[in-house]
Amino acid sequence: MSTEEHPTTDPAPAGNAPRSLAEALRARDDASLSALLRSRPDLITPVPTDLTQLATRAGTRASVVRALERLDRFALQTAEALAVAPEPAAYDELLALMAGDDRDPAVTGAFPRALGTLREQALVWGPDDRLRLVRTARELLAPSPQHPSPTGLGPTVAEATAGMSPGRIQEIVTAAGLPSTHDSVSAVASLTGLFTDRARMSALLDEAPAESVDVLSRLVWGPPYGQVTADPARHLRWLIARGLLLPTAPGTVVLPREVALHLRAGRAHRVTEPVGPSIEPAATHRPQVVDSTAAGQAYTALATVEELLKDWHEGGPAVLRAGGLSVRDLKRTAVALDVSEPVAAFWVELAYAAGLLASDGVAEERYAATPKYDEWLELPAAERWVGLASAWLASTRTPGLVGGRDAKDRTLSALGPGLDRSAAAEVRHRVLALLAALPEGASPTQASVLARLQWERPLRSPQSTEDLRTRLARWTLSEAESLGVTGRGALSAQGRALLGLPPAAPQDAEPAGPGDKLPVHKRPHPAPESTRSPAEQAAAAARAARLLAPLLPEPLDHVLLQADLTAVAPGPLDRPLADTLGVLADVESKGGATVYRFTPGSVRRALDAGRSASDLHAFLAAHSRTPVPQPLTYLIDDVARRHGHLRIGSASAYVRCDDDSMLNEILADKRSQGLRLRRLAPTVLAAQAEPAALLEGLRAMGFAPAAESAEGDVLITRAHAHRTPPRTAPAPVPDGPPVPDATLLGAAVRAIRAGDLASTTPRKPNADDRPGSADLPRTSPAETLATVQAAVLTGEALWIGYVNAEGSATQRVIAPIRVEGGFVTAYDHTADEVRTYPLHRVTGVAELAEDTTG
Repeated sequence: MSTEEHPTTDPAPAGNAPRSLAEALRARDDASLSALLRSRPDLITPVPTDLTQLATRAGTRASVVRALERLDRFALQTAEALAVAPEPAAYDELLALMAGDDRDPAVTGAFPRALGTLREQALVWGPDDRLRLVRTARELLAPSPQHPSPTGLGPTVAEATAGMSPGRIQEIVTAAGLPSTHDSVSAVASLTGLFTDRARMSALLDEAPAESVDVLSRLVWGPPYGQVTADPARHLRWLIARGLLLPTAPGTVVLPREVALHLRAGRAHRVTEPVGPSIEPAATHRPQVVDSTAAGQAYTALATVEELLKDWHEGGPAVLRAGGLSVRDLKRTAVALDVSEPVAAFWVELAYAAGLLASDGVAEERYAATPKYDEWLELPAAERWVGLASAWLASTRTPGLVGGRDAKDRTLSALGPGLDRSAAAEVRHRVLALLAALPEGASPTQASVLARLQWERPLRSPQSTEDLRTRLARWTLSEAESLGVTGRGALSAQGRALLGLPPAAPQDAEPAGPGDKLPVHKRPHPAPESTRSPAEQAAAAARAARLLAPLLPEPLDHVLLQADLTAVAPGPLDRPLADTLGVLADVESKGGATVYRFTPGSVRRALDAGRSASDLHAFLAAHSRTPVPQPLTYLIDDVARRHGHLRIGSASAYVRCDDDSMLNEILADKRSQGLRLRRLAPTVLAAQAEPAALLEGLRAMGFAPAAESAEGDVLITRAHAHRTPPRTAPAPVPDGPPVPDATLLGAAVRAIRAGDLASTTPRKPNADDRPGSADLPRTSPAETLATVQAAVLTGEALWIGYVNAEGSATQRVIAPIRVEGGFVTAYDHTADEVRTYPLHRVTGVAELAEDTTG
C-alpha cells in the first residue's frame, strides 16, 4: 500500500526513520505536540525540560495506563493487535490483523482514525513500514501466561519453542512434512513459514483427524492453553507431533499464535468494533413538549430546594462526628419533601454542590443555609435554575452512593466524605452529549447509552452492570430528568444551551450509527466544564436562562378560598404571598395546584408572629379571588378572641388570667398534673416547668395561651433565620491533571523546544573536555566572561549551562547582545525572547558547531 492511501503516514522516508520515540516527537510540528499534551495532560505536570524527557515520561507505566484507559474499543483493539504483531510491523500487516483476510470494509475505513489516535497520543511511533508500540504498552497488552491478551492469542512459535531441545524441534519439523535443518533457528523459521502460509496450512489441516480439528476450534479464540495427560489421546498426539500444539509446562500445551491466526482468517479479535453502538431512540416527542416538560421539572426542582432550606431555616440537622447527615435525619428530610430517601439525598447534595447549604462550624455543628442562599432567592427563577444545573454538571459529588459502603466498610452518608468520584462530571457530560446527537425530541434507550459508554471507555467500563461508569450513567439520566435538563428523556433546548451547544440543526436529526451521514465522533460535542473559559460558561448560562424563562409559570398573586377551610393556589405564588400563607395555613397537598388548610394551630401561629385578626382578614380579602368563607372568618375571630387570654412568663413559669374560673378549670384538668401547677393568687398559677413546655402543654389541653415578656407584653415569635458564615461550594475532584488551555500549551511547547535545542545543539569541543565530563559546559569565570564578550562582537551564538535561583540546572542557547555589571543580556533561542542572566550563575560556555542555529 502506498503512503498516499492512508492519512496516518509518517512523512519521514524509511531511510530516515526515527530510532526512538524521542526522535519521532522531535519530528513533530508544534500543533502535533500541542495535541499530544492536550490529550495527555499528565505529561506536562511539570513541563519536561526537553523532548527526551517528554518521551521518557510518555513511556512510564502510570502514564501509559492512563492513556490506554481513555482509548475507545477500536483504538484499544488496534493497540492490542500491534502488541501481537511482529515488531516493527508494517501498516498492511497491522490492518490485516484488524480486518482479516477478507479486509472488512468497515474496519478498513475506520483503521486510519484509530492508528492516528494512537500516534497522536504517542502510544505508536514510526513510519508506516516500521510501526512500533511503546514498550510499556506492549508489555501491558502482549500475551503471557500470567496476563492473557484480550485477543485470546498465545505465544509465537519462536517464543513457545524457546526452551525446547534441538532434537525435538527437528522431530516436529519432520512430522509437519518439512525438510530437516542444521540448527534450531532455521527449523523454527521453517515451521513459522508453514503456519503463516495459508495454502500449505490448509493442506496440513485437511489431513487432520476430525477430533484434532475440534480441539483446535475450542482453543482458537482463547484461552489458548489446554491440559493433557502424560499419555495423550491419538488426536492430541497428532497435533503435538506437528507443532500445532506446543508444550509449555508438564501437562500443559498452547496453541501457537500463527496457527490461531490462520484458523481465525487472520483476525486478531473475534469481534472487531470499528464503530460504536448506535444510540437507539426509545420514543420521539415534539420538541415543544420536551421543553415544557423539562421546564415543569425545573420549577419543581427550584421549589424542592427552597422547601428543603426553608425546613432548615432555623438550623438543620446536626453534623455527624465523621461528617455528613445521619440516616435518621435523611429519613426526616425525605418525609418533609415527600420523596424517597435516595431522591432526598440528591436534593441535599445538589444544594450543597451549589453552595446553598453547609455546616455552620460552631461547637455543636449543624447544617444551615449559607448567605449565598439569600442572594440566590433574589434571582429570577430561570437564573436560579441555571445555578443549580451548572453546579450539578461540574460536581463530582455522587448522591447515588449514599447508603453504600466505602473501602473500609463504613456507611456513606449524604453530605459526608467519600462521595466524590472524579469520573462523575465527565460521564454526565458524555451522556448528555449522546442525547444531543439524537434527533430533537428523541429520548434514548438506557441500554444503548450504556453500551456506547462501554465502547468509548472499555478499560474503565468492564462488561458488568455494577461498574462505576455504568451506575454514573444511570444516575445521570435520572437526575437530568428530575432537574429539568431533560424532558421525557430527551435533551431540552435549555439543557442543550447549558452545555454550550448550538440549537439543534437538521443535520443533527439522525441517530448515531455506522450508516450515519454525520457520525457521532464528527458531531459537535459539549466541552467539559473544566475546559471552557469563564466567559464561555457565562454565555451558555445566560442563553439557557433566556430559553427557560418564557416556559416557567408566572407567579400568582391570588388564591382560591373554599368553604372547607382550605385555600387552593392554582400555580406558583409570589414570594411574599407564599411566605405569609405558609405561616397562616398548613400545606395539605402539592402538585400542579397547592392546597393549604387553615387550622386553629396555623391561625395561632400567625397571631404569634405578630399579626392581628384584622390583619389576617384584610390579607385574605386582598389575595382571594373568591369571597372569604364565613367558617374561616369565624375561625380567625375565635382563635384571636382566646389568643393571649392566658399569659405565661418565667417564674420557673407562671400562668396569669383575669378569669379565675378558667384557672380553676386548668387546675381541675388531670392533664395538667405533669405541669405541677399551684395557685399563687386568684389570677396567677405557678408551674415547675419551663415557659416553652408550659405553653405547649396548655395548647395541647385546648387552650390558647400567649407568652409574655418580663414587662408583661405579649411576645411575638417569628422564625429566626440561621445562616452559616460565608462558605464556598465544594470544589470538584479532578480526574487527573486538568486539560491545559491554549496559553499553557503554547508556553509548554516553546519551553520543551527550547530545552531540546539546548540539549541537542552540537558544540565545538573545549580543550578540557574529557570522557565522562558533565553534560553542562564547564569553564572558569574568566573564560566565561571572555567568551561572552567575544560573542557580543561577532554575533555568534553560545551554548551555556545556567543554574537558576531554585538551584535547577538547565542548558540554553543564547546570542549575547551586551555584557555589563556582571550580567549578560542575550537573545535566548531556547525561550525565544531577550533575557538577562547573572554571570555568576553561568556554569560555563561553549561555542556551537557551524550552522546549528540557522
